[in-house]
Amino acid sequence: MDKLIILGGRPLNGTIRLSGSKNATLPILMASLLTEEPIRLSNVPRLGDVRTALALLATLGVAHRWLGDHELELCAEQIVSHDAPYHLVKTMRASFVVLGPLLARVRKARVATPGGCAIGARPVNLHVAGIRALGARVQLRHGYFEAHADRLTGTRIWLDTPSVGATENILMAAVLARGRTVIENAAREPEVCDLAGMLVAMGAQIRGAGSHVIVIDGVERLHGTQHRIITDRIEAASMMVAAAITGGSLLIRDTPAEHLEAVIAKLREAGVSVAPEDGGMRVAAPRPLQPVELRTLPYPGFPTDLQAQMMALLAKAEGTSVINETVFENRFMHAPELCRMGADIVIKGPTAIVRGVARLSGAPVMATDLRASMGLVLAGLAAEGETHISRVYHLDRGYEALERKLAGAGAEIERVKDGSAE
Repeated sequence: MDKLIILGGRPLNGTIRLSGSKNATLPILMASLLTEEPIRLSNVPRLGDVRTALALLATLGVAHRWLGDHELELCAEQIVSHDAPYHLVKTMRASFVVLGPLLARVRKARVATPGGCAIGARPVNLHVAGIRALGARVQLRHGYFEAHADRLTGTRIWLDTPSVGATENILMAAVLARGRTVIENAAREPEVCDLAGMLVAMGAQIRGAGSHVIVIDGVERLHGTQHRIITDRIEAASMMVAAAITGGSLLIRDTPAEHLEAVIAKLREAGVSVAPEDGGMRVAAPRPLQPVELRTLPYPGFPTDLQAQMMALLAKAEGTSVINETVFENRFMHAPELCRMGADIVIKGPTAIVRGVARLSGAPVMATDLRASMGLVLAGLAAEGETHISRVYHLDRGYEALERKLAGAGAEIERVKDGSAE
């Protein structure tokens, strides 16, 4: 198992180029199940989760080939299985969105209950309720959801919460259903819009993506297309925090600023300079960091996927910050690890009280999930001395070539086999 060794205290300067969005890529890969014709994708990130998704699709009969470093062709000419096995689904929650496209294409699916990061209860009841509303028969047997439908039929579906995964699953099921489907209280995330955009290019009839109401008129079949994955807004914001926490200045190319308005507002409130420059955003921390209060919310609010990174930043602010986590109830597991590095953080239920300290110090820490891993990397970049981060396989699920990108901006960061540098 690998770990990262970071020698902190070096401002990051230079230019960072972003990768394609992990959270957009995964459902778009699953959408290849909806047509027998080839799908060509560009700006596909080379990530652990992408490899897992391709392995899952291969078991279902989807062939793929890389056309370049970040260009990928998929073809589901013939679905050979409708069974999404546990050993793949358990490692990546996004695998569960094969349920909708499999039902739409072959009218049956058997999908293991999902896994992913241990950041709290994320039940799939909204997914299942939406699929049932479309006319599918779904039952849970021996750890698998088994679903069948003679043909899905459009209906009006209300989501109790604007779940991204449920919105995507229902959307992909509905595009080949009979009649009209209306998803109310739908997720508004840019990744949902990216999926909807590709489905429209494949011949789907979808209106309202990006709003709380999405209308889908089912069609008989979809065809192949070409599509470019959007830039990863979470990676972009993580790199913004990297510039700020190290007191550096980074030009982050192709930053999707329109997808990061809440994040940019909070960074500016904390005293960080964020300004458009040369097709990207220049991010710098020219003055001491200031405390802020923030609450994680569904898009367009402050993303829960950036809470850990922001906590690391606020650990160095001059004053007391308050973070309310409203999306996942178990997403403060990084706080004790940050405290090992000298942070002053008190957790009270869904609230973290972060009292800024003058300096962080390097320490051995352990990553607990994908975004927590990045929070620890950021703290390590700013800390005095060496930080050893174990279990960095979490990082590989969601950040492409992270060490190379950070090293190119001046970081001293190295990946080693755990135990070889003790």
